[in-house]
Amino acid sequence: MKNRLILMSWLLIVPVFLPAFSRPGPQPARPASTRPLSPRIASYRIQVRLDPDTRRLTGRQTLVWKNPSGDLIRELQFHLYLNAFRNEESTFMRESGGQLRGEYIDRDDRDAFGSIDLLSMTTRDPASGRTENLTGRIEFIQPDDANPADRTVIRVPLSRPVGPGESITLDMAFRAKLPRIFARTGFSRDFYLVGQWFPKIGVYESAGTRYATQGRWNCHQFHAHSEFYADFGVYEVDITTPKAYWVEATGVMQGETMNRDGTKTLHYRAEDVIDFAWTASPHFQEFTDRWRHVTVRALMQPEHAAQARRHLDAAKAALAYLDKYVGRYPYPVLTVVDPSIHAMGAAGMEYPTFITAGTSWGMPAGIRLPEQVTIHEFAHQYFMQMLATNEFEEAWMDEGFTQYYEGRIMDDTYGRNTSVADWLGLRVGDTELSRSFYAHLDHPAVAPTFGNVWQLPDAYYGELIYFKPATWLRTLEGMLGRPVFDEVMRTYFERWKFKHPNAVNFIAVVNEVVGRRPGNRFGPNLNWFFDQFLYGDAVCDYELHSVANQRQGTGYRSTITVYRRGDAVVPVEVLVSDEDGRETLLHWDGKARSRTFTLSRPARIRSARVDPQRKIYLDVNLNNNSYAVSPPTAPAAKYAARLMFWAQNWMQWLSALV
Repeated sequence: MKNRLILMSWLLIVPVFLPAFSRPGPQPARPASTRPLSPRIASYRIQVRLDPDTRRLTGRQTLVWKNPSGDLIRELQFHLYLNAFRNEESTFMRESGGQLRGEYIDRDDRDAFGSIDLLSMTTRDPASGRTENLTGRIEFIQPDDANPADRTVIRVPLSRPVGPGESITLDMAFRAKLPRIFARTGFSRDFYLVGQWFPKIGVYESAGTRYATQGRWNCHQFHAHSEFYADFGVYEVDITTPKAYWVEATGVMQGETMNRDGTKTLHYRAEDVIDFAWTASPHFQEFTDRWRHVTVRALMQPEHAAQARRHLDAAKAALAYLDKYVGRYPYPVLTVVDPSIHAMGAAGMEYPTFITAGTSWGMPAGIRLPEQVTIHEFAHQYFMQMLATNEFEEAWMDEGFTQYYEGRIMDDTYGRNTSVADWLGLRVGDTELSRSFYAHLDHPAVAPTFGNVWQLPDAYYGELIYFKPATWLRTLEGMLGRPVFDEVMRTYFERWKFKHPNAVNFIAVVNEVVGRRPGNRFGPNLNWFFDQFLYGDAVCDYELHSVANQRQGTGYRSTITVYRRGDAVVPVEVLVSDEDGRETLLHWDGKARSRTFTLSRPARIRSARVDPQRKIYLDVNLNNNSYAVSPPTAPAAKYAARLMFWAQNWMQWLSALV
């Protein structure tokens, strides 16, 4: 979810035309898999009907929830996320001011708000058929901020507790009003992106799960700067819409029924996923391709149809790359949704097997924002979906890893210095762009990345959750070497997929893999690295301060002085070059405030550079990393190059503000 900021800067200056288009013909059914991959804590059976005239959903759902712990569960907790849009007093609206990523709610438009009402809840014993009405026991709670107006979480006390390993079956009826899209979900004209739309049970964390020392519900309110956390399960969902609408959803479509009232019902099944989202519009054009076992489809707006291949190729590049370097994508489908230009609040979002991208009419081939967003959102399938990290409390474990792999996939696929832009002389690489968002902060030590996301400094959310973690992950890769880092990630993914890992679990894998490598030079573990850059706010800045040459007999005695200007400490390499063309690589543990190297050699030292291989991406000031004894013969070229460097970063900074 990130590149909406960059995408918006382009969309603001490009004209868009919206011709009408009808999607003909029935949608084909697709086969489903049945092999369990996850614990499957929850099983949902949902029937939902969309009324386009009122923008309302009416639904019924049966939930079978299995107690994953050794505890007696005496109450259940659920998310009612759509109530974040109920009024201006919800926690989301108070924290966000009614906006997300530059899109604002229209407070004068009564259709702009949305809500969900849980009309009934009953338990049912499948064996005896006995039921118990729990509707009167439903209670709104506010576990994060005690805001009495927030209605995004409920608790439901049970008269009979759910024992260890036992299941409970609940039948629910609900009604929802979709908001006008400005924050991920809702409608815009006749385009619908329906996310976080049904009563969704929270995660019960047994002792030993993540940070739980005893069993507890983890069921946070809907916040401005956080996303979601849920258990794995199976979803069987029937979606009824007018016949003219093209529908696509999480999972695999099992069939389609035409109804006598002018509607149709589509039957979907999704296995081993943590959420279910869907889209509907009469204007979609579908384009499909295949990568190994995965059917890749792009649902495009008619005016963007010529860009379908860009989305499909980007998705296939991401599938191949993450399959090679992280692990297998086990699902048979991937759907990429292209929202309408008037629904860009739904662009750039991730749901299981189902992502939204975003583009505009006339997007040049050299501006690779459609590819960037597609790749970023697909990478979430690994960290948001299969690893299912807690995005309320440890969002960096999804967004940071996703941002890191976005940079790798983009740069390796489209060119290190041209992956985001190669157009009219503008050349921008993805990893460097990501680094610049962090490195050019006015206050890079503002806060640690670790912590509840809604409690981070508001204006620094993206930098602390996306860009800083991606930058220190790239630094860790540089220090370890890519083969070792890739072994870390493959081990982490295989060990923790479908298990809700936390930071401690990831760090343990890093220490394990690095610790068994011969010649390990980082000490007994790398906790010192994470203490500085994950749990701490250390800032890295090494400066090549001076080079001096003194005549000594037939040769020279040369000194090279390096300063540690920041409070961060990492191992540093210094490359020195003499006038005979000889190069020497020097090593320093980086701990002292300064380090002076003394060399004796026949020729004078001509230049020196800190971190010559660009391993330390966290270094916030690259301008002070090198020193030349003799200025170049064309000083104007030197200053022009420096001016160009600052101009480029200024442009990048401006793009982040749009």
